[in-house]
Amino acid sequence: MTERDPELDPQAEALLSELESGIAPPSSTLSVAAGRALLEDLFAVEELADVGGVTDLEIQGPNGPVPLRVYVPDGEGPFPLLVYFHGGGWVRGSLDAYEGPCRLLANEAEAVVVSVGYRRAPEHPFPAGLEDCYRATEWAATHAADLQADPDRVAVGGDSAGGNLAAAVALAARDRDGPEFAHQLLVYPSVNPPSVRWFDSYDDYGTDYFLEMDSVEWYLDQYLTGPADVGNAYAFPLRARDLSGLPSATVLTAGFDPLCEEGAAYADRLAADGTDVEHLHYEAQIHGFLSLYEYVDEGRSAIDDVADRLVAVVGE
Repeated sequence: MTERDPELDPQAEALLSELESGIAPPSSTLSVAAGRALLEDLFAVEELADVGGVTDLEIQGPNGPVPLRVYVPDGEGPFPLLVYFHGGGWVRGSLDAYEGPCRLLANEAEAVVVSVGYRRAPEHPFPAGLEDCYRATEWAATHAADLQADPDRVAVGGDSAGGNLAAAVALAARDRDGPEFAHQLLVYPSVNPPSVRWFDSYDDYGTDYFLEMDSVEWYLDQYLTGPADVGNAYAFPLRARDLSGLPSATVLTAGFDPLCEEGAAYADRLAADGTDVEHLHYEAQIHGFLSLYEYVDEGRSAIDDVADRLVAVVGE
């Protein structure tokens, strides 16, 4: 076992030691189905928080139905609305895998949370998942009142690949004259193609810290259709020439995450182009720690922190 940096959170270190025993082999060594099942098991939450209500429904997407799960907090609306896109490298992740964080966000932010079950790669490569997310966000913004939500307080958010999708939906809404968002919540987002720009954090934290660069590159191989996608800002928002005219943003990064420097670079680009940005950095944490909040206490506190940020920006 590799000796880990003493600044790594002890609970994260204990979890990594357990995973190293063979519970979480590299993504590239697993079938798509096996990888999906593994993430479902790892992100499963034993004690789900109670919320005011949960509804499963489907809307018509660009190429078939898109499942949604709507979480409504206790109390009287209209509430702010957060449309949330799960992580999992565009290949893994699901509505079920993200039950825990979505329920907590609904409660702590006192917001309606709409979790989107977008199409996943490799069966549905870019831009299929993005277009599902965009359509779902349009639908949620249009039907906000039916969801006990306020159409003037709509945010998009997601973590990892979902953070990528949230940033891309914000860009697409600007470019397509789509819904106006009050905020974008980007949790350790994937926004950069390593083949174009290589960050030091890829080398420093690209092995032994939950998300590995071998896995990142495997996910991208599943998601992208060809070299032209590398230059597409909707695939990699950090490649966008212009990031002006976008909603305010919260960008969360983790210190032992290979994606930490690209997330920070995106926060800097947003700020440079005139967007109000709050960058929350958890220097002792690993990629995925919010979903691992039953193992890592700081994951739970980080959920509270981003909920507080949502309240500050889109709350009453």
